[in-house]
Amino acid sequence: MLRKLLPYVLPYRWLLIITLVLTFVGSTMAQVNAVVLDRAVDAINSLLHTEGCFQWSKAARLLLIVSSVLLGKELLSAVVTFGQRIFGEKIRIKVSRDLSLRVVDRILQFKMAFFSADGNEPGKLQTRIDRGIMSLSNTVKNFFIDILPLFTSAVIALVLMFAANVYVGLVALAIIPVYFWITAVQGRRMKGWRHRVFGTHQALNSGIMNIIESIGVIKSFNREQVEADKQAALQDQSTDQQMSTRRISFLFEGLKTFVEQIGTVLIIILTAYLVLTDYPGMTIGKIMYHVLLFNNVSAPIRQLHRIYDDLNDALVYAEGFFGILESQSDVEPTGHYKSDNVQGRFELRNVEFTYPSGVHAISALSMTIEPGKTTALVGLSGAGKSTIVNLLDKFYAPQSGTITLDGVPLEEWDTKSLRDNIGLVLQKNHIFNGTIEDNIRYGKPSAKHEEVVEAARKAYIYDQIMSLPDGFESNALLLSGGQQQRIAIARMFLKNPPVIFLDEPTASLDAIATEQIKNSIDAIKKDRTVVVISHNIGQIIDADRLYVLDTGHVVQQGTPDEVYRQGGLYKEIFDASARSMNVDKIADTLNETNA
Repeated sequence: MLRKLLPYVLPYRWLLIITLVLTFVGSTMAQVNAVVLDRAVDAINSLLHTEGCFQWSKAARLLLIVSSVLLGKELLSAVVTFGQRIFGEKIRIKVSRDLSLRVVDRILQFKMAFFSADGNEPGKLQTRIDRGIMSLSNTVKNFFIDILPLFTSAVIALVLMFAANVYVGLVALAIIPVYFWITAVQGRRMKGWRHRVFGTHQALNSGIMNIIESIGVIKSFNREQVEADKQAALQDQSTDQQMSTRRISFLFEGLKTFVEQIGTVLIIILTAYLVLTDYPGMTIGKIMYHVLLFNNVSAPIRQLHRIYDDLNDALVYAEGFFGILESQSDVEPTGHYKSDNVQGRFELRNVEFTYPSGVHAISALSMTIEPGKTTALVGLSGAGKSTIVNLLDKFYAPQSGTITLDGVPLEEWDTKSLRDNIGLVLQKNHIFNGTIEDNIRYGKPSAKHEEVVEAARKAYIYDQIMSLPDGFESNALLLSGGQQQRIAIARMFLKNPPVIFLDEPTASLDAIATEQIKNSIDAIKKDRTVVVISHNIGQIIDADRLYVLDTGHVVQQGTPDEVYRQGGLYKEIFDASARSMNVDKIADTLNETNA
């Protein structure tokens, strides 16, 4: 994990160097107490055993020196610690920012198949990203602000112990591998539990997001308690898993604390023995000296109790996070071919396509979409109409067969160049949190205000926008579903591409708005390649070419009149649509009114 984090830390090497220098200074100063106490105890002992009367002047001078050194050290240590922490925190914040920007950049490069794959639902994906960034930035903090100073202090303390007495140093050194062996066993035991806890967290977040997105359906069917019970079951599962994890963690932490205390007891016994046996260089002050130094050696052990869980969580979350960053197979492929004069002739030959979920959507499909013409795709729900649009826009790539645009295979087209030449209006278009003007300008970021206004007029939304208190500066999310649909259509007018895909463009509009939009769309269709999908016969009856699809393959084709005369599926859909609209009664009403 540290190896993968290093490229994000190295750009801030000067901050890192300053932090490391301050860390070394602070760790060195942490040994001052032991040195001062060693000298003070021996000096006091000497005063007490001085022949003659006790000299208070010497004692006061000694106390003044000790107090001055310790207080001065604490003051300087506070400054160094502040600097070390502020620079370390600066590294953490900057690394967190870079990780966030990197994962956003990476996700924007992924093909659509990644987002429809199992395990990449929005809630789960957000959990992987949020917890990954949080855990990794905390790892930077733990390493540079917590662990590194502690271990630097431990190494310096251990060196001082060996310099004072090799035997005491060996005792202190012997405790460390025992402690880390226990830690390694703990890590192996808890890894599986942490993965399970992480999976449950993903399920919980995904469930909450589904509740928010489906709140209307839940309330309309009075299923509040059902959804609450589902979440309660997940919460119970999460509680059990977390308790099991903590139980194991506390068991090992108790064992490590016991090992640490054994080390302290051994240090006291050994140093006391050496003093009693008049070992050279061993004084009463050295007992306190070695105990305090061992305390600095064992400080990382005590601190690891606190941060060990964070580090192990980071290992689990980092696995999912770096899985996103390092994925190569999910990156959207792109070619190098570009054209400033796209005609819009699409040819599909024996195309086969299956979604990542396993749904076989297209089977041995062949069709030609002529440039400058309007092609309609008709069929029952699930026939593969929208899938064809997804393939033509390179949202997905077929498993077999070929798709060409103006004679060039689609995979050879530069993806950005391709989509710059395509306007797409879906049945449900996303509206971003922002002003109406910014949402319309999404179709052409460089557009002037006058162009935005003209696009709004063509989409028949201008008057409704101007009736709002803030006009084009109003929040687009406050618009109704039909109004938001017109915003999406306005984007397409602003983009003004040579190829247009319309997937149920007027599905959420009223009859008058549908007629208005149809007139605008009819105007923009001229000399453009248009692919339209609609269950509204009025949207497709004037198409130049019509393809009827059933279970992913073409069953009828020709002009609308030709295909209708053939009978079959299109005639069934056409007649059913006419009956659902009560065309006969509408005609009678019109005749009576005109008469």
